Amino acid sequence: MIINLKKDIKSRILNGHPWIYSNEILNDVDVVDGDIVDVFYNKNFVGKGYYNSNSLIRIRLLTKKNETIDFDFFKNKILRAKNYRESLLNFSDSYRLIFGEADGLPGLIVDKFNDYLVIQVNTLGIFKYKFDILKALIEIFNPKGIYEKDDEKSSKIEGFDYYDRWVHGNGPDLLEFELNNIKFFSDLKGQKTGFFLDQRLNALNFMTFCKDKNVLDAFSYTGNFGIHALCGGANHVTFVDFSERALEVLELILKNNNISSNRYDLIHSNAFDYLRMMDESGKMFDITSIDPPSLAKSRKSKPNAFRGYKEINLRALKITKNGGLLNTSSCTQIIYPEEFFKTIFEAAENTNKSLKLINKGVQSPDHPVCTNIFETEYLKNYLFYVEDINNY
Repeated sequence: MIINLKKDIKSRILNGHPWIYSNEILNDVDVVDGDIVDVFYNKNFVGKGYYNSNSLIRIRLLTKKNETIDFDFFKNKILRAKNYRESLLNFSDSYRLIFGEADGLPGLIVDKFNDYLVIQVNTLGIFKYKFDILKALIEIFNPKGIYEKDDEKSSKIEGFDYYDRWVHGNGPDLLEFELNNIKFFSDLKGQKTGFFLDQRLNALNFMTFCKDKNVLDAFSYTGNFGIHALCGGANHVTFVDFSERALEVLELILKNNNISSNRYDLIHSNAFDYLRMMDESGKMFDITSIDPPSLAKSRKSKPNAFRGYKEINLRALKITKNGGLLNTSSCTQIIYPEEFFKTIFEAAENTNKSLKLINKGVQSPDHPVCTNIFETEYLKNYLFYVEDINNY
């Protein structure tokens, strides 16, 4: 089926952005949702992608070449993604293998944890080719198991069956792997694909500043930053998360790394409330780390996200000792780096703090940022030296 684009097509499509919105299509013809279409602009071939009338993103391009979308297509894409990751850094046996649009496979996430793979299907178009994708993954990696952990909300919007189960082989709920020579578990009953691999380099940098420090890891989930701090020689880490399940897995990780129980506390609490309580009690930390979940999914909710980020950074700064460090992150894609930085600056102003930027971190290279697809950049991480303004 051929789809023609309007004459006022935006340059981003011609520059390789894979999303085509409904208002950019000239002839919205009768196409079966999930089917492949050929896209043309001024009689020139633009690319091939899958179509879905249920989405404002009507077409997601898979290729700019006039090629067949089949098993060999997906196998080659996966091999290319694998070679990219293995050529850059030593990711051991665990990394994000497929990062959607950044790897030319919009709607697909694949994480590798040692001998296991966890996939997440987010679109009907990918769902229709799932068995080709699984076959290619099995042929390339011969994994012990593949677990499918789809995004349920996306399945309802896109119109495909949601799965949360083993689709090849079998395995435990907790997949053991190593990150920066530290033992972790990916929790298949937890968030997303079970572990957030995108902070691997930021956590490695963070641990170098933690020797002999007392650290707060708020919004800890299963403790990525805090465990790196302990392995970097921190005296004590206080982990705070609202999920009891996450804290249970975190305790297993701590024991698996032979970390003594007198070096940490596990606090089951809303991190917003805990930060406020610490402020009111006068409790102070040498290093405060905050890594909250995304605070906004749509542009309409950006104002609330700004207020949320300002509050938690303001509270974190209040409980960070003079001469201490603040490690702060945002994974909200629609909050741009300059906006997040401005929010932190405003929080510092309101708390009479002066901040010196020690490190500016982004997502690790197994979550590639493509310059022609700005949506692929989402993670912001800043490490600041904190001083009282009166001591400047």
